[in-house]
Amino acid sequence: MAFGTGSEAAVSEADLASVRAELDLELAGFLDEELDRVPPRVAAPLRHAVLAPGKRIRPLLLVASYRAGRGKNRETAGHGPAVALLACSVELVHTYSLIHDDLPCMDDDLLRRGRPTLHVEFDVQTAILAGAALMPLAVRAITKAGARLDLEAHRIARLVQVMTVAAGGAGMVGGQLRDLDAEGRGVTREELERIHLGKTAKLIAAACVMGAVAAGASPLTERRLEGFGRHLGLAFQVVDDILDVTGSATEMGKAGGRDAALGKATVLSIVGMAEARRMRQDLAGRALSELTELQEVDQLRAITRLVVERNS
Repeated sequence: MAFGTGSEAAVSEADLASVRAELDLELAGFLDEELDRVPPRVAAPLRHAVLAPGKRIRPLLLVASYRAGRGKNRETAGHGPAVALLACSVELVHTYSLIHDDLPCMDDDLLRRGRPTLHVEFDVQTAILAGAALMPLAVRAITKAGARLDLEAHRIARLVQVMTVAAGGAGMVGGQLRDLDAEGRGVTREELERIHLGKTAKLIAAACVMGAVAAGASPLTERRLEGFGRHLGLAFQVVDDILDVTGSATEMGKAGGRDAALGKATVLSIVGMAEARRMRQDLAGRALSELTELQEVDQLRAITRLVVERNS
């Protein structure tokens, strides 16, 4: 599995740090604009959740997929801030999912990214409403970014469609329901993959597809980036399952051992640690194989390394 080595890997990691910093600036600026006239009781929890330190995997993937979708010989200069704003849309959706996942009626977590979860810092009602507010804000980010990128109306509509489908009943919401239904009972490996596809992989794949759509990539490139994102999303969830057992609360910014305490269906509960680690590598390899015919994929390879080798 070739992530890239030597100076190529170092450059890619430096690129990711630079893009992450730009994403954080765009998130803060977007919230400043959109929450200017919003009551503090609504604005404060949104800022608390969205601006918490994070790896920004999903928006990084969108930016990197935009770069890959345009190819080696296509101009990208001047598009950085607008693409970063578009990428913020998937981070807003991801944050909404984390807020609701942490609620007492879901996973009942007290820590997220090293800080009290939203319902602990504020209250349950505020957390529910803040999570709900993030979906329309995500659509707003898409429409503003689309205008800055001079995208046609049909392409902006496609971006909204890709994101909302991934976040809805056929994606995150459906995956979360399957996950809750599976607590305390045995599931097959196939059932577990459907859970992981919905609750994790589909939004990660959507971020890649959105980058391709914004770049005007060919249908073949779009399909390859979707396949890359789907396999990487499944690998991401396998790593999550592993870290819930092996990770430290200090590194992860949340308590470990929650999956076992809640009776969650996980890769480890079905196949064990050794097979889970093999699956992680296999899925990452499948993701990278989708990039073999594409150009400008250094950042996507670096993100794959970040996902597979992370300890939080």
